[in-house]
Parts: sequence; C-alpha cells; structure tokens
Amino acid sequence: MKINNLNNDDYSAATDRAALAQAMHMQGAAWYQLVTSRCPHLFADTAVFISSTEMQQMRSIIRAINQVVALPAWHDAVLPDKVKHHAPQARGVFFGYDFHVNADGVHLIEINTNAGGGLLNALLLQSQRQVAALGEVTADTHIEQVFIEMFLHEWRLQRGNQPLRSIAIVDEKPQEQYFYPEFLLAQKMFERAGLRAVIADPAELEVRADGVVYQGEKIDLIYNRLTDFSLQQHAALYAAYQQDLVVLTPHPHAYALYADKKNLTLLTDVNSLHAMIVPEKTIAILQAGIPQTRLVLVQDAEDWWAQRKQWFFKPATGYGGKGSYRGANITRKVFGEIIQGGYVAQRMAAPGLCRVNVADAASMALKTEFKFDIRCYVYEGAMQLVAARLYQGQTTNFRTTGGGFAVVRVIH
Repeated sequence: MKINNLNNDDYSAATDRAALAQAMHMQGAAWYQLVTSRCPHLFADTAVFISSTEMQQMRSIIRAINQVVALPAWHDAVLPDKVKHHAPQARGVFFGYDFHVNADGVHLIEINTNAGGGLLNALLLQSQRQVAALGEVTADTHIEQVFIEMFLHEWRLQRGNQPLRSIAIVDEKPQEQYFYPEFLLAQKMFERAGLRAVIADPAELEVRADGVVYQGEKIDLIYNRLTDFSLQQHAALYAAYQQDLVVLTPHPHAYALYADKKNLTLLTDVNSLHAMIVPEKTIAILQAGIPQTRLVLVQDAEDWWAQRKQWFFKPATGYGGKGSYRGANITRKVFGEIIQGGYVAQRMAAPGLCRVNVADAASMALKTEFKFDIRCYVYEGAMQLVAARLYQGQTTNFRTTGGGFAVVRVIH
C-alpha cells in the first residue's frame, strides 16, 4: 500500500486512546488532569507514515548540516563576537530538525535548539508500542535512559568526573507555559535518576560568585527552556553562562551555530558554501533538502511584494510560528511590517497531508484533512526520536481536535 493511502486511512494506525490514557494516568492524577484540562489536543488521533527513503533523506540532510557547522569558516560566518569568545563544551540537548514531506521529497523548514515535546512524544510512543500497525517507530526502546545519558554527557563534557546533583528546568513563568506538563515529566525523569530537580523562573535564580542558587541550594545544570535564545533579556543568567558558573543546555552558542534562521540563507547559497570549501556532494544534499531561503531587505520591497505568493516569511529569531506568514495571505499592512527587517523568506514547500476521523459536536465521525510536519530530535548529530505534528491552519498550534503530536511509522 502506498504511503499516501496509509496517511488517508486513519484506521491504519489510529491512536490507542485507552493505552495513551493509561500511560498518562501513570504520571499521576494531577498530571493527567493538567493535560486534559489545559491542553486536550496535545496528542493526535492517528499516526503518520513515511517511507524509509524519506527517513534516509532526513538523516542525510542532518548529517550534511553537521558537516558544514563543524567548519571553522562556518563559525566565522555565523557567530557574533560576544558568542564566539565563549564556546562551552556542552553541545545542547533536544535539537529539533523540522521537515515537510510531500511528493517532491523532504524539505528542512527550520532547526530548533530547544525543541519541545521530546518527553511528551516518548510517553506517547511508549503507550503505542503494542498497537498492531504497519511500519517501525524511530526511537530507542529505552528512550528515557537515552535522554538521561544525554544530560549526563552534557555535564561530563564541562565538569568531567564531578558528580551531578541538581538540575533546574528554567522558563519564564513556567507554570503558565503550555508545555508545563513536559517540565513536570522532565522533573520526574531526573528524580528517577537520583537527581534533585526543580522547575524555576529565571528571576528565582540567584547568581553568586561561586555559582547559581535556587532557594538556598546550588544548581549544577540548567535545562534551558527559555525562548530568549541569546539570553539578551536575562543578563544575570547570561553572565553565569559566560563565567561558566553553571552548565547551561541548550545555550546561545548552539543557537547561533544552528538555529538562527538567517543561517538557512547560507545553507542554501551555493556561492557561500563554495567559499567555505564545502564538498560538492554535501552542497547537493543541502540544495535538494532545504528550500531556498533569503534575507528580506527593504530595498527589495517591490520585488518581494510581486513574488510573495512563492514564499513563506519568518522572523529570523522567531519560534513556534509566531509572526510567520504565508506570502499568499499577507496584506499590504503586514508586508510593510515584514519589510522593515528581521525577516527571512523561505520558498514554499508544502507540508504533508493526512486525513483523520474527528468527532463533531453531534458525535458524528468526520474525515478531516490535516497538515503535518516531521520533527527529528537529535543530539550530537544522532537521531533519538522522530515524531509528527498534525495541525490545521498556518502553523502548528495544538489547538485542533484530532491534531497534536503523533507517532511516526516508517514503511520499508
């Protein structure tokens, strides 16, 4: 059966809601109630199918990007001076490579260095392992241990054999964040590994000469969930990071190397890649796998307006689809804001499509079309877990019945 047929037949791998509910209940009644009340559309009603060829293409693109990022010329091109002079040994946890998959192949849309959802997807995946369905999942059976080892490795890279005792999961007003349930999963995971774990707002951290302290106790490592990727608005935390008072992961150095969307303009510019002495084979993989991306400059305003329908506009330092616009839908007013600077434009690459049976208000099953993207969770270039996000509208938002994170099944 063709992949497209599988993705249009939700019965091929419908989410086992009973098994998922059982896995959620195992996290505690309070956690289950939090998810079902705050984010009821966190998990999709069906899995997504991709081919082994598409999976291999994603691996090749990720490998090609890492080959380029390793080059000194890339560092010279993308690292701001204040970032360049502090290169921590920690690599950065939970990189997310987001792809659109369509009839023309796979297309890298963006890279994130604090990609959310890894732990949520691990829970979903573990709950669905016994579902009888075609295809294979891409994740280690012992994925929690893989995640723990990732954090321990980050610690050892910077602190050697010193014991890791405490971790803070840090975000602004963490209890108000949509993904707060995932912060709780991380806290429980660390505690199962024998670590003291807290969830904190950066304002609750005290930076001292001998380290970072939370409520009187020293913090060894910060799992950074802030969307202020360069820490421009968090001077004290940035100072602690620069002075190596705490192990911070992910961190501004990783963001500058990988996730600033301006980097995509270089990765899709053949002349720039040649100037960095990137091998031709690597260039070919990048050209085929990343949609052309360009800086949006005010002097080119009329040209951009004329060809806007071919492009998707994103803030270079944005996240979660905020401030992003499909060119075909933008008004003159919005375009006027985009053209003032800080945006990149990426040539349109349509997301994948699948159909899901969704119950309407009258409890009738309606087959509804969803878009999907594929997120590969990666550490040090190695793929840990692959998940999909089903959505409607312009960007993923976890607000649509039937949508949310989905298991990815690979057909060989």
